[in-house]
Amino acid sequence: MSKGKRVKVKKEGEDKVEIAPWRPEQYMGEMDKMFEDFARRFESLFSPFTSSWPVPRRRWLELPEIRRAYADLIDAGKEYRVLAEVPGIPKENLDVTVTPREIKIEGVVKTDIQEEKEGFLRRERGYSKVMRVLAFLEDVIPDKAEATLNNGVLDVRIPKKTPTEVSKHKVAVKYR
Repeated sequence: MSKGKRVKVKKEGEDKVEIAPWRPEQYMGEMDKMFEDFARRFESLFSPFTSSWPVPRRRWLELPEIRRAYADLIDAGKEYRVLAEVPGIPKENLDVTVTPREIKIEGVVKTDIQEEKEGFLRRERGYSKVMRVLAFLEDVIPDKAEATLNNGVLDVRIPKKTPTEVSKHKVAVKYR
């Protein structure tokens, strides 16, 4: 069955219904227009002056970038191991919180570069935040968690309350 909208086609006194082919690019284009219109209207709420003189943009509307740290959650039987990518974040700016059911990793990178050379001034500032929350399938012991940072990779080991035995089963791969 093809997706599409119904179109009535009249032929010599009878009504016949045909289904027009579904073209996703048409619908996606309409969705793009709808979101652009929404963004334009939302922005107009915060700029009441529409005259030709420049109105300063409200900086409080622009939020800092929050990135989602790439992470692996590994069940190692007696413990969970979390490997999270946090490049450029020093250990002083990392906050790792472990509860019996989840781990929360937060980190902040702030840069402030000021350089002066022969009448030339270069000043750059940046702010970025990394955050990730992962849930455990079993309860862990938060007090015994250990974390190390090596080359931008955070390695956290959290022992389980009741270790489970990891059973291995070799699966034969067949060709089709």
